[in-house]
Amino acid sequence: MNRPPILPPSGRRLSSRRGIFRLAAAAAVLLVLAVPGSAQTPPAGEAGAADPKVFVKSSLELPELAREIAFVRFVQDETEAQVLVEITSAGTAAGEEFTVALTGRKEFQGLDNILKYPGRPEAGTDAVRKDLVRILKLGLVRYVLKTPAAGRIGLSFQDQVKPTAVVDPWNFWVFSLAIDGFLQGEKTYASQMWSGSISAQRVTPEWKIRTAAGVNWQKNTYAVEDYNYESAMNSQSFSDVVVRSLGEHWSIGGYLKVQSSTYDNLKMLLQATPAIEYDLFPYSESTRRQLRLLYTLGPKFGWYQEKTIYDKMKETLWSQSLAATLELKQAWGVLSTTLEGSHYFHDLSKNRLSLSAELSLRIFKGLNFNIDGSGARIHDQLALPKGGATLEEILLQRRQLATTYNYYVSVGLSFSFGSTNSNVVNPRFGSSSGGTSIQISN
Repeated sequence: MNRPPILPPSGRRLSSRRGIFRLAAAAAVLLVLAVPGSAQTPPAGEAGAADPKVFVKSSLELPELAREIAFVRFVQDETEAQVLVEITSAGTAAGEEFTVALTGRKEFQGLDNILKYPGRPEAGTDAVRKDLVRILKLGLVRYVLKTPAAGRIGLSFQDQVKPTAVVDPWNFWVFSLAIDGFLQGEKTYASQMWSGSISAQRVTPEWKIRTAAGVNWQKNTYAVEDYNYESAMNSQSFSDVVVRSLGEHWSIGGYLKVQSSTYDNLKMLLQATPAIEYDLFPYSESTRRQLRLLYTLGPKFGWYQEKTIYDKMKETLWSQSLAATLELKQAWGVLSTTLEGSHYFHDLSKNRLSLSAELSLRIFKGLNFNIDGSGARIHDQLALPKGGATLEEILLQRRQLATTYNYYVSVGLSFSFGSTNSNVVNPRFGSSSGGTSIQISN
């Protein structure tokens, strides 16, 4: 059956089926060229030869990147890459923050960028993955713009809402309270332990403030035939650290510590220590690498429960310390090590040198193999009691004993999962509220 004639744009009739097929083919070609992501875009894993070659190092599961980011070429060999992408995460005061680090190589040497993703508290695993892919797309655009593939890039803005500052009714303060009790006993033995603590911290990119106070009390009683013995040990402590950021490499601050301990023969120790820190790498790269040098200098005022081996009931001491900390966080895991030395000014032979290290190797997502250890050469035990310790105190570890070294090593596995809700990472002065300053006795 003959079909009715078709009018072309010029108004002329096509007189044969061949003309109809030619017109339909031309329209199909124009449609293909006009639709984004169609035949003009290479299939997944087959990007154009001019597209930047990208190698991704990440412990996170980001499948089908080639399908979601079609304007670059993902490679399996790092040596081929023109752009190296490292996706890592780092703990914050209440969670962790993701970092997408892009490093240019070969033609893109010197084109580096670091993008942050704080995550969303309500987001699930899939939403986090999508957000990381979106951020990675944004980071790769600067490299694509320097290639012929730039002609395939468009720009759309999803949201016209004006960003507003976060309103926090707590002003970024986080408080913690804890109290613990432990009772155990039998006919010839009884033990009890009580402890409590309170802490407050405020962590922002400009400031880090950590304050903590705690008490601990332990008592053991033994009754075997005619032998009766009672042993008690208690301690109280208060510590505070304040750190102010000074750009990408410097920080200043100080530590304040007040302590009392029967184990350490301390009626009271008061320590005020100013400190300054320099990070050889910018603090913005702290989720990937740090090499921090922390120097402290300040006085210590000690009052003792018993006369010390140096016939002192109280004394004022000046000391200084220098600590170097290296932290590396890569796709294979985390390496952290600290070397620290300190001494007292009145006698340089009263010194201490310590080394600690921690290695965490990722086996698969969330599961890590951990090795942790430390050792110290000790020549600064100034608070040892002159009367020494009884046999019971030695066996029950109720008194500090003279030593020239100590060490420990631990090996284990850890598994982590879940979501976090803090978007602030501040590595300055490390994570300890007490700092790296050396105590009168340890």
